[in-house]
Amino acid sequence: MNAMENLLTRRSIKKYKSDMVPKEIIEKIIEAGTYAPTGMNWQSPIIIAVTNKEVRDRLSALNAKFIGADIDPFYNAPVILIVLADKTKPTYLYDGSLVMGNLLNAAHASGISSCWIHRAKEEFESEEGRELLRSLGIEGEYEGIGHCILGYADCDEPAAAPRKDNYAYWVE
Repeated sequence: MNAMENLLTRRSIKKYKSDMVPKEIIEKIIEAGTYAPTGMNWQSPIIIAVTNKEVRDRLSALNAKFIGADIDPFYNAPVILIVLADKTKPTYLYDGSLVMGNLLNAAHASGISSCWIHRAKEEFESEEGRELLRSLGIEGEYEGIGHCILGYADCDEPAAAPRKDNYAYWVE
């Protein structure tokens, strides 16, 4: 699959098998994330790879608190790549978003399903989230940008929604 086809066919998957993604594939996906463009090449984001089921389930429960539901907001995906970015850099939010995009597209190119899950900001502003970062030795002014969940789909890939008519404008 060429790069353009990869971009046009990636879809968010919301139902996963519990099968673990091989570490070498996760590492390649993360590597793609580290090559996302960042403002002034500050490389303000960091990526935390979570494959430990206990920590994954703890994050799932914490994330679910912010939507007030007793569900798994990670849809049973066995891998979570958490993207945080250094708030002291003026481009941190854009930088982290570009990392998320690279992770999602690299996963698809690797035959791995993915989805961007929100509420990382709220998670890592909570005391439990800050404690998790401290326990990992992560210090600094980081804000949660998103969770890129990874795994093998336990459903058919959804069709693309039609693109809206006024998506792009030309000035010629």
